[in-house]
Amino acid sequence: MSVTIDIAGLPAERIAFAPSPLAELCMTLHALSQPAHHPGLVSWTTATTAGLDPCLADRLLEADFMWRGSFADIFMPFAGLPGGTGLPAATLAGELDVLDRLDDDRFVMAALEHCWLALYNEGGGPSPLHDPRARAKALETAAARGPRQLEFSVRLLDDPAGVRVWLRRLLEDCDEAFFAQTWKRIEPRQSADARHKTEVLRRKGLATALKEVSAALSVDEKHTTITADKMVNGNATATDPRIGDGLVFVPTNFGWPHLLVLHAPGWRPVVHYPLDSPELAAAPGSVELLQRRMEALAHPMRMMLCRSLARAPYTTSELAAVYGITAPEVSRHLAVLKKAGLLHTRRQGRYAQHQLDLSVVARIGSDFIEGILR
Repeated sequence: MSVTIDIAGLPAERIAFAPSPLAELCMTLHALSQPAHHPGLVSWTTATTAGLDPCLADRLLEADFMWRGSFADIFMPFAGLPGGTGLPAATLAGELDVLDRLDDDRFVMAALEHCWLALYNEGGGPSPLHDPRARAKALETAAARGPRQLEFSVRLLDDPAGVRVWLRRLLEDCDEAFFAQTWKRIEPRQSADARHKTEVLRRKGLATALKEVSAALSVDEKHTTITADKMVNGNATATDPRIGDGLVFVPTNFGWPHLLVLHAPGWRPVVHYPLDSPELAAAPGSVELLQRRMEALAHPMRMMLCRSLARAPYTTSELAAVYGITAPEVSRHLAVLKKAGLLHTRRQGRYAQHQLDLSVVARIGSDFIEGILR
């Protein structure tokens, strides 16, 4: 399984490495909402969470589905602006200005990306701002996430202009509360890495530059297709005339183990790559328990389910829709994972939500956890 990027005919000068303050803000918000994904950041997440104003923390919960389980494309608006440079702005304010320039349809579709995963490579589906069926689907998916997500989604669809103002103010408040200081500390290293990889690309070629970015990236001999080894299928083109050509690689200090590839229809592709890959300490368990867990994970479909369940809680029906299998089939796979102690379930109103227990999965090994979260 992989995500491919068509670069046939792309001029070399349209491949760039550049930091993105807005993309990194997204990763800090993800780390705060999912600290189990980032054990190496425990000191930062603990201290930052403790210092958050309660009102700001509560506001973050309203829209956390945009960075908790998946990463909404609105955090890379430079890739979705037709006729733009295709490059991140140097400052957070500059990137928020670019975000303001996205039209409402593009903004809403990007914000509600979690609703359209099954249609991601089929044009993204109709806009929920204009299509009643798309609106109903978006709200149904949001309802399964909880009342906060449903309320936010209704607000977004009914008043996108108001939500855009609300979101910009929220991100500016995050900048004032913790991100500006964090970005000041990490930006020099990201800029240095971008300069270094730009030089590697110029002197040694794309294959070598990709190898330095991640072992999960490769390019074919004719240099027409970049392949990202991920537990998801997808494709993108770096020469789409609707948006303009270009491919950007964005470094992140907060991203490990996620290697993100933005491949939304009608957007320029972006590869968001981590600068660090710390090892996770493995703790031994009984042979019987290890065997049960490895057998549970050996099935290809259960591996795919784990990819989603590692990111966010899902209902049985949601998983069935995403992977194109029946709800009873999903239930049988979930039962095996639960018996192996890899899954926990909680009730959210009339919905039962399932999620992978990352603290248990981390004990199996860092290769597996990095693979499902890549």
